[in-house]
Amino acid sequence: MSEPEALLHSIFGFSGFRPGQAEIVQAVLAGRNTLAIMPTGGGKSLCFQLPALCREGVTVVISPLIALMRDQVRALRAAGVEAGALTSGNTQEETEDVFQALDEGRLKLLYMAPERLASAATLPMLRRIGTRLIAVDEAHCVSQWGHDFRPDYLRIGELRRSLDVPLAAFTATADEETRAEIVARLFNGAPPEVFLRGFDRPNLRLAFEVKDQPRRQILDFAAARRGQSGIVYAATRAKTETLAAALTEAGHSACFYHGGMEADERRRVEVRFQQEDGLIVVATIAFGMGIDKPDIRWVAHADLPKSIEAYYQEIGRAGRDSAPSDTMTLYGPEDIRLRRAQIDEGLAPPDRKAADHARLNALLGLAEATGCRRQVLLGYFGEASDPCGNCDLCERPPALFDGTEAVRKALSAILRTGEWFGTGHLIDILTGNSTEKVRERKHDGLPTFGVGRDLTKPAWTAVFRQMMGRDLVRPDPERHGALRMTDAALPVLRGEAGVTLRRDTVSDRLKPVVRALVADEDAPLLSALKAKRRALAEEAGVPAYIVFPDRTLIEMAERRPTTLDEMARISGVGAKKLESFGLAFLSVITGAETPALHPQRMRLAGREEGEIFDRLAELNIRLSRGEDGTERPLSCTQTTLRKIAEARPSSLADLERISGVGPQKAERFGAAFLAAIDGD
Repeated sequence: MSEPEALLHSIFGFSGFRPGQAEIVQAVLAGRNTLAIMPTGGGKSLCFQLPALCREGVTVVISPLIALMRDQVRALRAAGVEAGALTSGNTQEETEDVFQALDEGRLKLLYMAPERLASAATLPMLRRIGTRLIAVDEAHCVSQWGHDFRPDYLRIGELRRSLDVPLAAFTATADEETRAEIVARLFNGAPPEVFLRGFDRPNLRLAFEVKDQPRRQILDFAAARRGQSGIVYAATRAKTETLAAALTEAGHSACFYHGGMEADERRRVEVRFQQEDGLIVVATIAFGMGIDKPDIRWVAHADLPKSIEAYYQEIGRAGRDSAPSDTMTLYGPEDIRLRRAQIDEGLAPPDRKAADHARLNALLGLAEATGCRRQVLLGYFGEASDPCGNCDLCERPPALFDGTEAVRKALSAILRTGEWFGTGHLIDILTGNSTEKVRERKHDGLPTFGVGRDLTKPAWTAVFRQMMGRDLVRPDPERHGALRMTDAALPVLRGEAGVTLRRDTVSDRLKPVVRALVADEDAPLLSALKAKRRALAEEAGVPAYIVFPDRTLIEMAERRPTTLDEMARISGVGAKKLESFGLAFLSVITGAETPALHPQRMRLAGREEGEIFDRLAELNIRLSRGEDGTERPLSCTQTTLRKIAEARPSSLADLERISGVGPQKAERFGAAFLAAIDGD
């Protein structure tokens, strides 16, 4: 077993690497400049934490948010790893402790925010402490036109050149354009070794719904997942507050979060969300990258996100523990108008606005998809996939119809009214509704008046929404949101292309089935394990998942270990956590107190060497006075037995050379010990 694999097991409690991790770890360990794009929950952090533990010197981790750094440092310390963070949120004592650990050479991972790079004192400090590697978390923040841009990320490339050390950059969402920007700005154009490890999150159920009483839709979605931690994203600060109040009134534990709150208030919400099971946070995108909670079971969007990248990053906060999780996004014509207007009224240059419209189009294409949503989503990132069976459209394929004629009628109405009117007035014309506004403008005399009576008003609303989604028409901000035709609509208008549309599903909506985390018979034990976790976390003043994430408790509930050796084989139970929490959780599972192991035996828990140690310990007692029980007492210490179990000597000479054995003990125990090592 290589050193990274050994540390993966002994420190983090994982039996093996996830797909794609091993190659990235080896590249970083070898000191090669690296860019890794991995799905959220795919184990990015381990890809720089493991090499940091194996390499000489200090690894500096540039991370965007204080909460994110604190969580990672806390998790590392809980696993027995020396790590620290220098942030503006530190107390003076915390900062002094970090510098003392650096001066004593104990600290392997130093986290800092990119803003600290602006300080003239930072570069000399990083040289003094022996920085050997730079790791950049959330590397997409270097993209100047991205939704998470951080200006100080632009300093990282110069830092890499000044320190002359390798750099490893990680992100979960980066299209081809963003990847090129990362390479140019962090690696100064020198191509790093790129690992594109896929974007698929198969545990996330994807679903979209057209808005129809959106508050009720959110409340219904949350009610079906009562008691589970979730996030509701909303477009405005006011909406976060009203939705949080509605959820609270419906009996949920809920609170709101937005950029208009005082920093202390925001921090209180963050701490609550980390530490409380089942809390719902209704937030703007200000509640973003700092979330490192692995057991968020669902994410709902009350409004359409800004782009497909923003959508995927936001829903990616659910199910980081790989357990089944749900997502649901509400959207409607007003969302499309808002997002188009935000792009058109922004300060970006024309080419950037065109790119942003294209990104929004990709998200609208996902919302109005006629087949598997995951295929559409992954296709945007350049990945092919089979139908997933885990999205609303796979579970219930939509009813489709040839909408070419309807679209041509709508385009004709737009053109014949000079592209000066919005959806409502155009639908009145098409359906022959002679309103005062229609009569006043003599639009009841147009050839298109009444040509769309074959469709209802809600059906026409769906047609126009899908036309906007396909970018056949756009709201014109200079004409107060009036619809104008795009070049993409010309082939349809000329009869050179057809359009397939979905029938509106507003009145025929099904609630998705909520998937249980465990079988019914394991649910009571999982609840008991969560209660124990909550008590231990509150006692230690840390988030519950720092003790163990949901994924680990689920495996405990299903496998029901009865010994510390069996507990050590549960994913996520490393040596330090086994020592700290193993007995407490075993007592919940077995209903009885489990005897503690000797510290030397504890170091071998869950390994084959532990079984060898037990056989050696039994022989050590039985042969302490020789085969006949009359010889002078002689025995090996527990430390020596551990060394023998780990070394597995194959001859008396090899056994004798182990520290603590020597000729006399080799003669007394040798033959029996060697047989025990072989399993005889």
